[in-house]
Amino acid sequence: WPRFALAFDLSTPRLQPAPQPPGAEMASMGYFNVDNGFLEAVVRGFRSGILTAADYANLQQCDTVDDMKLQLQGTDYGNFLQGEPSPLSTNTLALKCTQKLVEEFEHLRVQAVEPMATFMEYVTYGYMIDNLMLIITGALHDRDTNELMAKCHPLGMFEGLSAASIPNTAKDLYEMVLVETPIGPYFTDVLSLWRQPQVGERQPGVEDLDELNIEIIRNSLYKAYLEDFHDFVKTKCGGETAEIMGGILELEADRRAINITVNSFETELSKDDKFKLYPSIGQLHPEGTARLALCTDVDQVRAALDPYQDYRNVLVEAGAGEEKSVENSFFELEVQLNKDAFEQQFHYGLFWAYVKLREQEVRLFFLFVFVLRFPCFFSRFFPLFSRRKSNITITLQILISRTLRKRQTARAGGP
Repeated sequence: WPRFALAFDLSTPRLQPAPQPPGAEMASMGYFNVDNGFLEAVVRGFRSGILTAADYANLQQCDTVDDMKLQLQGTDYGNFLQGEPSPLSTNTLALKCTQKLVEEFEHLRVQAVEPMATFMEYVTYGYMIDNLMLIITGALHDRDTNELMAKCHPLGMFEGLSAASIPNTAKDLYEMVLVETPIGPYFTDVLSLWRQPQVGERQPGVEDLDELNIEIIRNSLYKAYLEDFHDFVKTKCGGETAEIMGGILELEADRRAINITVNSFETELSKDDKFKLYPSIGQLHPEGTARLALCTDVDQVRAALDPYQDYRNVLVEAGAGEEKSVENSFFELEVQLNKDAFEQQFHYGLFWAYVKLREQEVRLFFLFVFVLRFPCFFSRFFPLFSRRKSNITITLQILISRTLRKRQTARAGGP
């Protein structure tokens, strides 16, 4: 009966979970609640702090970030901007929102036991890849390393990251920086997949860190990461976690496959090169990705996606702005899956979902700030929750109308 066994280690006395009896699954309600019930309750409490329709109705009265600070004091954000000098900038708002998210995530991670502790580590690997690519790309354009480090996401920081700006080849990057990091094994997959071609071979290598190779490395790292994470939730977690997180990761894999295809037009990548970059998971794998690899224009991509109901309208709605449609359409699908994750219990997917929903909320804050200056951003807007759509949409329409009216008055020379 004892679920926890006392570890008699005088150096680090702590409670550790005892092995599960044979045949017991992670998704079992009893076993799940013993190890993870408290943290699930905590993250659901964090989730209830996401802004409501009434909060957004109050934000419609704001004209500056300082006004937003006053309105947000009455929410779960509280006094997170206390001590910041006025006038507040959008960068300060984003930084403080991210810091709050990181503090909540770390509060959950330090209390997690296996396999949830490993799951929480997997959540951070994507940010590590993004930070690594930011440093490499910035170094390619002679940007200051300290400036680049300040822009890195806190969840993706790892030892030696700042040194990623020094190497000039992919092999040196691995040996000098990544060999001891969590994403190091993914980079070995990249080096083996895109080995330096022999004489007479057409296959490109990724030894030189130029712009094209950096994008190849980015997508290859994400391919390895998504496949590894997907295998973990399917084999080590199982149950509800495998079902919910599997769907979220498969959506991300499909999004990357479509973006790789659209961005590969008029480049040197062949169909075999593109196929190497496609993750081996998702609805599109393998038939859909095989068709995408043959596409040479947007119309062919639309035809390849037509059999898949979820993605049929991803490019159809785009018109002249295909990139906008792909990103926004997948953001909507992702938000819906993250919302649905909170409708079920006894799984780890809601920890991932909470992080992504908070990040989307920060994007909405940016939209509220920028819509006064750039009304064209309204076309990129979609609500975090459908029940808030009318309130936020009306709010932004009012702000846009007010801005346009001010501009017309200024051009006419009126007061």
